[in-house]
Formats: sequence, C-alpha cells, structure tokens
Amino acid sequence: MRLLFVHDRFGALAGAEVNVLLTATELQRRGHNISLVHGPCTGKDEQAWRDTFQRRLEFTSSDPVALLRSAIEAFSPEAIFVHKMSDLDVIEALSTCGVPVARMVHDHDLYCMRGYKYHYFSRQICTRAASPFCIFPCGASLARDPHSRFPLRWVGYLDKRREIELNRRFARMIVATDYMRDELLRNGFLPAQIETHAPVPMVADKKEPSSFDARNRIVYAGQIVRGKGVDILLEALALVTVPFECVILGDGNHRAYCERLSRTLGLADRVKFAGFVSQEKVAGFYRDASLAVMSSVWPEPFGAVGLEAMRHGLPVVAFDAGGIREWLIDGVTGYLAPWMDCARYAACVEIFLKDKALAREMGARGRQWVDQRFNFENYIRGLEEMFTRVTSASLAETVHP
Repeated sequence: MRLLFVHDRFGALAGAEVNVLLTATELQRRGHNISLVHGPCTGKDEQAWRDTFQRRLEFTSSDPVALLRSAIEAFSPEAIFVHKMSDLDVIEALSTCGVPVARMVHDHDLYCMRGYKYHYFSRQICTRAASPFCIFPCGASLARDPHSRFPLRWVGYLDKRREIELNRRFARMIVATDYMRDELLRNGFLPAQIETHAPVPMVADKKEPSSFDARNRIVYAGQIVRGKGVDILLEALALVTVPFECVILGDGNHRAYCERLSRTLGLADRVKFAGFVSQEKVAGFYRDASLAVMSSVWPEPFGAVGLEAMRHGLPVVAFDAGGIREWLIDGVTGYLAPWMDCARYAACVEIFLKDKALAREMGARGRQWVDQRFNFENYIRGLEEMFTRVTSASLAETVHP
C-alpha cells in the first residue's frame, strides 16, 4: 500500500517523533511504499529519518497547501497518515483531497487551546470539551510559543472549533487509550470513527534486565517541560530518606529552572541532568537502574516511555494522570501516586529502593504484562487492517456513490 505520512517535524524530538519513525520503518519493511510531507527539521537523529523517508517533501511557509497537493500528485498515496499538524489550511486540504485520511492523536493539541488539558497556574486538569469556557475563565487564548522570540501567541477559539470540525471529516482518528477516546467523544467525534491502537515501542531484541544494584539508580526519561512535572519529581525526591542517585534524561525549556530547583533542594549531588540521549543510550541507563519514574502532572495521553522502562524489567512510579493507569497497574507493575502528592510519591520510591526483591518481582510482572498486552506486532497489524478497511470503503464510495 502507498502511504503518505504528514507530520509537523522532521527528526527526533519527543514521543510522537519516535512513533512516526518506528511505525514508518516497520511498515516499509513489510513492503508498503512510504513517503512523507513534513515541517521544519529538529536537528536530532535526522539520518534515521532520511533512511526511512527517502521520498519526502518539506512544507514551505509560502504555500504549504500547494506543496501538499504536489506531494499527493507525485506520491499517489492510497491513504494518508496524519500525525501532528495544526495548519488549518493544510488540514482542510487533507479533508477534501479525495484520499482517505487517518490521524494519530498523540496529545491534546487538537481540542485544547492550551494543548495540554490543564491550567498553567493551578495545574488543575481540565475535564471539559472545547467551549467558550476556554476563553473565560481559563484564559487559554494566550498560550506559550516556544518557537518564537515572543513568548506568547494568540489562539482563536473559532479557529480551534474549525480545527475540530475539519478533523471530524477524516476517515479515522487513532488513539492509544480509552482516556483519549473519551476526550474525542466529548468533543463530538463519532464512536465508529475512533480506533484504539496503542503506539508501543518496537522491541528489536530481548531487553537485558536491569541490575537493581546498590547504587539505587532512578531513571527519568522524557522532555523537561512544565507539564512533565520534573520540578514536582524533585520535590518528591527531596523527601526520600534512603541513599539514591537519579539521572534525568532529556531536555526542554523547563530544564534550567529544574536544575536551579535541584540545587535549592540540596539534590545536586544526587540528581544528574544528562540532556538528550539516543534511545540506545537510554537503554544503557535502564540496565543499571532500580526503578523508573514518570512525573507528568498533565493528563498523559499514553506515556509510552513508561512501557519502555517496563520492558527492561523495571517497576515504575508515576502520578495518576490521564491514560497512565491503563498500563501501570497500581501495586502490580508499579505504583500510582495520587496526582501531585509528593509525600506518597516519595514513599513509593522508597519502597522499591528498600526492597529490591519486590522491585524485581514487580518489574518482572510488568515486563510480562507489557509483552502480552502491548505488542508492536499487534500494533502494526492493527494499523494495516485499519488502512485496508478505510481504503476499501473509499473505493466502494467511488464505485457506488
């Protein structure tokens, strides 16, 4: 099958980019013809993207719609696989291009004007659909702009409503969790339009189990942005009374603040900020760890990084936010601390550091659970079957309008 991927970045950045590359690489290995239309380059691990997406075009700021149409004409896709894309003109062009479109919903950008479904100041998680409430009292019309010199940007409520309406025209909306499915239903998408295909990490070989050695290493892997709650993680670690070392893998606009906070909390000798590292190097840190931590205080759509840690036989400690509870079973494969409860979070960390036998037991249980429940082979097969259905339905509509 000829599949055209559409994404707003080229290269490594976060979980969405990991999913795009792994999915495209595997689909291509299975004989599908893969092409890509993309936004700006990230400057990270771009060679792997070039190897997979040998047929690609980059959006131009002058006329992205014309470029999209050129790509469709040049690549002749049977289906289009949209990932992150917010340009309304491009979305409208996709919705009327005559090729069936499926969209992977990686996060909350589609239906949340802030993009992360929680209030910036209070950090309270939002449970509403997009509505005038987003304007007042939420005040989401002003949002951060990390890609501009000016720190804020204007977000129009009517533009957001239009974006939702345009996406409702797509053949399928793909989500990873029931939590995300409920968010789409809340915003008016039809149940038959939504399919759940969890974008699990690919397992190239059997992961080497973690050592659980005496260093009591704790690993955090992910972006260092405010929603990921690294500052809250540090506050929780400051309450841990047993010796430990924590390595924080990743980068982001909240890193400098978190580094200062780490020093203020007296954690500088126990917490190391290692910056962005490749997936292969992340695996090396997992092999020498005793547990993995997730500290997201925004409602995680999925949280695939936790699954990757569990594949290494590590128990996971996380806050109960969003879709995390659908793969992290409290007291079985790790611990879910109540949202923003630093004391409980620290207590959960201490349990694993003090009782390595329990950590190994839960880690092994989590590894088995992930291998059975979240299987990359099943994920890819599910996507193939979904694309076969939507292309067949599109062909039938063409023959019998």
